[in-house]
Amino acid sequence: MPDPQTTLMFAEAHEAAAVLRRQYLSNAERIAALAARLRRQPPQVVVTLARGSSDNAATFARYLIETRLGILTSSASPSIASVYEAAPDMTGTMLLAISQSGRSPDLIAAATAARERGAFVVSLVNDEHSPLFALADVAIPLDAGAEKSVAATKSFIATLGAILHILAEWSEDAATRATVLALPDLLDRAWAADWSPALPILNQADHLYVAGRGHGLGVAQEMALKFKETCGIHAEAFSAAEIRHGPMALVGPQFPVLLIAQNDGTQDSVRTLAGAFTQRGAPVLVAGLGEGPGTALPTLDADPLIQPILMTQSFYKMVNSLSVQRGHDPDRPPTLAKVTETV
Repeated sequence: MPDPQTTLMFAEAHEAAAVLRRQYLSNAERIAALAARLRRQPPQVVVTLARGSSDNAATFARYLIETRLGILTSSASPSIASVYEAAPDMTGTMLLAISQSGRSPDLIAAATAARERGAFVVSLVNDEHSPLFALADVAIPLDAGAEKSVAATKSFIATLGAILHILAEWSEDAATRATVLALPDLLDRAWAADWSPALPILNQADHLYVAGRGHGLGVAQEMALKFKETCGIHAEAFSAAEIRHGPMALVGPQFPVLLIAQNDGTQDSVRTLAGAFTQRGAPVLVAGLGEGPGTALPTLDADPLIQPILMTQSFYKMVNSLSVQRGHDPDRPPTLAKVTETV
């Protein structure tokens, strides 16, 4: 079995803290100017535009924009523009377009159509030479550097960091600013957290649920995607509030569940769900519930705003090891490519 520490995924995920330190410095003036503009001319609605891991980051953004800024936020379907050649009125809308590559044709078509229909386009893109970066009214570089593993890791965390940076400056909230600046050092500590107790539970799994709630849902979606991409596990993500409505019927002794919970108003509902799954005989893994029902995975005591990000960093290290144990190459998942040419 290869050493999991020799994969590109391991090395790139490990860089996340350094990426955010660099990103916060290089983007300070750009994001301050964007935030000032958004305060002068606040959008009536925010619409997110993304695919894959970037769309998981958009879920994270949606919860925080609505709860912290009180602005209705929705997700755009790129095919409205790229396939159906339609473009709704975007007057008074901020389009938040997120992409690591900035080169997916459907995202470019949708962002172009939105701008032509009145949207103020803000892009979060890792490749500053990409079309999506060039067409935005304001483009924020993720500054993650080259990411050679097909599985996005540091660029996903860089996206969440940029979203938080914008949120902190837009809201002018001192506590949020302090939390954002503390994130890089906490990411280093999260990387050291040992999630290996999950490995024997997941090594033989064919199916898996990942559940979170609030802004943790986007992280649950990202974890499920990584189980699929790197480990060949059929993993599905659900809100902890929705999983009881049908999906729970599948859970039993051969169907593990990973639950993540940040320390906010959603935590008790996730704890209750962990107990319900345990009663059904399911192997339950929990992060953020302390010594609650199931196998506890270590999490840092931090502001709930960033707890899901810290869990993501600990998860990446674990899922990389799981991929290798299951005989997969986490850097080169079959049939996948770094840039998805969706039309």
